[in-house]
Amino acid sequence: MASNQGGASRGGNSSNSGNSRREAARKGGLAVSRDREHMAEIGRKGGEKVSQDREHMARIGKKGGEK
Repeated sequence: MASNQGGASRGGNSSNSGNSRREAARKGGLAVSRDREHMAEIGRKGGEKVSQDREHMARIGKKGGEK
């Protein structure tokens, strides 16, 4: 293996082309989204966190009532 005089490693995703990185990200997203229970848990946690902000929820309610 040739030495890298700059000291920076060329491994990992940084050395991949844009298409390779997109493909890797796509595959990772597909793997996560196949687990519906996991995704539902993530959604529940997010909803619980957002609903704790009462001012935010009040703004949402006012917007909904304007339609």
